[in-house]
Amino acid sequence: TLDITYNLIFNAFRGITPKMVFQFIASGLIGTKAAQHGGMASVALGVALHYLIALIWTVVFYAASHWLPILRRRPVISGLLYGVCVYLFMNLAVLPLSGVPHVRSAVTVASRINGVLALMLFGLTISLLVRFSSTYRLQPNET
Repeated sequence: TLDITYNLIFNAFRGITPKMVFQFIASGLIGTKAAQHGGMASVALGVALHYLIALIWTVVFYAASHWLPILRRRPVISGLLYGVCVYLFMNLAVLPLSGVPHVRSAVTVASRINGVLALMLFGLTISLLVRFSSTYRLQPNET
């Protein structure tokens, strides 16, 4: 929610509406024309895809934190680095393989910096929540 809110605010300054953002996300799965002509159904699909992707990345970090305890011991640095890794993977692997339009003129230095910072915040949030949940887990005899 923090990630998409950050994205929506940043894009509002660029004249991009929330509807356009979510249809862009949906276009990765159904293509640009179908997303643009899909109305609120494609917006809903974009919202669902955003949260599904965010949930998958959260589960990946949570699972990795059980195999690599340093992720829980150093939540700030691991979360920030995780966000950078998510950004790189999404932009170098997932997006090129998806149906989203590849408009180079839309990619500016500001949008790249925004994207990296947003996902660093996303990674930091995940890592702090994982740290909190592992630190303050209720014991079996507690209610």
